[in-house]
Amino acid sequence: MNFDYPEGATPIDLDEAQGLLLPHISTRAELDRWEQENISEAEDTVLGRKQKNILTEKYARSLHKRMFGTVWRWAGEFRRSQKNIGIDWMQVPAALHQLFQEVDGWLEYQAYPSDEIAARFHHRLVAIHVFPNGNGRHARLMTDVLLVHLSGEECFSWGQENLTNAGDCRRRYIEALQAADRYDYGLLLAFVRS
Repeated sequence: MNFDYPEGATPIDLDEAQGLLLPHISTRAELDRWEQENISEAEDTVLGRKQKNILTEKYARSLHKRMFGTVWRWAGEFRRSQKNIGIDWMQVPAALHQLFQEVDGWLEYQAYPSDEIAARFHHRLVAIHVFPNGNGRHARLMTDVLLVHLSGEECFSWGQENLTNAGDCRRRYIEALQAADRYDYGLLLAFVRS
């Protein structure tokens, strides 16, 4: 596989590419289509039914597997390599556990408004970069699950466009995440409900 990736996307390395369960895929468009079918089914399930133990490693892994499990053999497994973004791969489990504990506290003590808790959670989950691929899509769905099932809010609109493809919406999303890297959540809070 030799795919073109939009700015900010995590390329799939050779070892990860061996995990493709659908050998007939030869273009990024085909891969995106198969992944999106899997993701749409996962969205219907997790947003339509009450979810339990959301802020756990087990849930995060099972959601990723549900989203990508018919496409990738490694779906639901933490990454085992360095990427163009994200923390050191060996720190992923500890960082994820810490994030879940912090968010649980934010929710319990209403440390921020619901949208801000969700935006901060999303940013941190993307920054950890838990999986070999699909981190942005996974983090967006995890965030929507948090909003719907733990905060009683509606899902974010995420700019109302496909963030997988290059374009103005993806550029604004990445700029908002980069601003959040500098502890400025204003752009991200505006983007997620735009």
